[in-house]
Amino acid sequence: MLIKLSSWQTLPLNGARSLISAIVIWIYLRRPQFIWSRAQIGGAIAYALTINTFVLATKMTTAANAILLQYTSPFWVALLGIWILGEKPRRLDWGAMAVLMFGVLLFFGEQLSAANLAGNIIALFSGVCLAMMVLLLRKQKNGSPTETLLLGNIISAIIGIPFVFGQEWSPPQVGILLFLGIVQLGIPFILYAIVIKHLDAIEAILIQMLEPILNPIWVAIWVSERPSPLAMWGGLIVLGAVTTRAVLSIKDKESSKETRPASL
Repeated sequence: MLIKLSSWQTLPLNGARSLISAIVIWIYLRRPQFIWSRAQIGGAIAYALTINTFVLATKMTTAANAILLQYTSPFWVALLGIWILGEKPRRLDWGAMAVLMFGVLLFFGEQLSAANLAGNIIALFSGVCLAMMVLLLRKQKNGSPTETLLLGNIISAIIGIPFVFGQEWSPPQVGILLFLGIVQLGIPFILYAIVIKHLDAIEAILIQMLEPILNPIWVAIWVSERPSPLAMWGGLIVLGAVTTRAVLSIKDKESSKETRPASL
């Protein structure tokens, strides 16, 4: 919603919000410990690419298309996770992903147009970048995922800050930047770095599928960019698949605990 409302272009917008987010994360860490591993550097680059390509896609296509196409990422997490982490998806995961993809395609199909094609392709690429970020953060479950996100914000800030000169500095625009940097990037990704240590990569990304449903709703309220009825049905399918998968996963874990033999 705020990306749509901001008059700033992609690079300066990302540079400014990433700088603010980096400050927030640095304050939280106090003394960050960079280890410069392949996973840390790769995760930081994937993060920087994710947030920049998402903003670019949001500027070039509808907010609904941008967020839902980015969240084709569970498919990429499932495939690449076998190779990078050795975490094999269960039948429940594949079933949830099949329904999710159907919902995404339903949402997307009616809105495909030549005018939005470039933005849609960038949004799909952003989904691949998001998947790599999740996998490389998960790979550091015993390491420093928060420092990875800090480094990613620093990279994005370095790229974008030179372009902030000449942008509009009105109070509403400054407020948007502060909200995006603190509430939309800084605090949520601190929390994400904490929970990624306790969730499988596929669990982490499937739970995030709730975001695509809320994203177009906020934009519809504030920007009057309304998805079609068919797109809304696609969104409901996505929401239903995520909820069902979460409930069945919890029941499966509880069942496993009950059938596990007691230790002597």
